[in-house]
Amino acid sequence: MADKLKQYRSKRDASRTPEPVPDEPPEPRGGASFVIQEHHARSLHWDLRLERDGVLASWAIPKGLPSDPATNHLAVHTEDHPMEYLTFHGEIPRGEYGGGTMTIWDQGTYETEKWSEREVKIVLHGSRAEGRFVLFQTNGKNWMIHRMDPPSRAPLPDVAPMLPTRRSRLPRDAAAYAYEFAWGGRRLLVPVEGGRTTAAREHPWLRALAASFGSRTALLDGELTTLSGAEVLVFYDLLYDDGRVLLDEPYEVRRAALEALDLSTPRWQTAPAWPGDARPVLEAARGQGLPGVVAKRLDSPYEPGESASWLFIPS
Repeated sequence: MADKLKQYRSKRDASRTPEPVPDEPPEPRGGASFVIQEHHARSLHWDLRLERDGVLASWAIPKGLPSDPATNHLAVHTEDHPMEYLTFHGEIPRGEYGGGTMTIWDQGTYETEKWSEREVKIVLHGSRAEGRFVLFQTNGKNWMIHRMDPPSRAPLPDVAPMLPTRRSRLPRDAAAYAYEFAWGGRRLLVPVEGGRTTAAREHPWLRALAASFGSRTALLDGELTTLSGAEVLVFYDLLYDDGRVLLDEPYEVRRAALEALDLSTPRWQTAPAWPGDARPVLEAARGQGLPGVVAKRLDSPYEPGESASWLFIPS
């Protein structure tokens, strides 16, 4: 019987990588385990591995499993992996094949509905991956993966930014608001899906932000501004978080969800907000030469377009 791990071994040096590299050919056996590994290599992707005849049949999926049957995802068929890879995680050294960080995203069992050279229909039973999928060859070595079940989550909303109404004075009911600096920058909504964002087309440095989200899907509202001479993206709202649309949630709920993301790097960060007394915030804005402050009602939903629930008070 042909050694199904020959190609796998040819790409790896056991003395240079922590990956399992068995010396002996695999023994055929029954079993229906699967693992999905999140792989931060040269580009972020997810590796789907299905136990089959003593090895793990493997596909690299750049955008992860599709959550909606309306959208198929690319699935690159790779070499079979050894069974020991079911539990492998760790750091593959840079310069080695697949160099980068690999973590276990999910694992479990699966059912086979069909398995041929060009089509694999499966039902996954994991803690995060659940449902019916089909992997199918399109042309040459290209494969795609399709979700056969109904959508597993709400889609990212297509929404316009919420804008403040200009006022000359601070609101009388100050305790009903939180106060943020008006940055005077350029507004930017940032969708993140499959570790990628379309905002990186114009701002390539945002690729690292999207990759840091892994498989988590989000829609962030923020503003490009200049701090200490560098372009920085400050976020002040979260409109979608991993399958949950937050548009109808109160500002204070959305704000708490945004802060829980802990976005804090030299290039992107969560904008500060202060509930209650606005006067110190307005004075600080004046002292820093900022345009003013934005008062946001704590109980307000996200309303695209100009809204009286957000108030811009100039410095």
